[in-house]
Amino acid sequence: MSDGGHVWWEDAVGYEVYPRSFADADGDGVGDLPGLRSRLGYLADLGVDAIWLTPFYPSPLADGGYDVSDYCAVDPLLGTMADFDALVSGAAARQIRVIIDLVPNHCSSAHPLFRAALAAAPGSDERARFIFRDGPGNEHGPSTGPNCSPAHQRARGRRQPAARYRRLARHVRLAG
Repeated sequence: MSDGGHVWWEDAVGYEVYPRSFADADGDGVGDLPGLRSRLGYLADLGVDAIWLTPFYPSPLADGGYDVSDYCAVDPLLGTMADFDALVSGAAARQIRVIIDLVPNHCSSAHPLFRAALAAAPGSDERARFIFRDGPGNEHGPSTGPNCSPAHQRARGRRQPAARYRRLARHVRLAG
């Protein structure tokens, strides 16, 4: 909104797609990009302005595909880069935008950069790409799980402020 005018996403209809379960074009039981492409007409008929693709990159699937092992490729079970290009072209022909879920804040333990960091010595350039912390039983006491979990917040006598959730809800509304 650089000129203060209307931007497309303010009133757009967004449709989140988890490619692994949306539509299976090759009959192997796993949804794929060609399957999604085959349903673009249906999505256009629904009035969808943008599809938001959850990760479709190669992944060991320890985190539902969000544990990306290669950000520059398509998981072979889901298709090829040519399939992705065809999906984007097909969507554009129907005036549907494609938004991809890029997850740069963490990667898979199978990612080459993470494997290199594990193999490198502390203080190395490879390790500088990641934040390493001691595991359970370190000098800060036993591990209690993620610090944003409700149990952890109750144990510390804190709760997430409601304003944070309102900001998040506003952000999701604007992006979706």
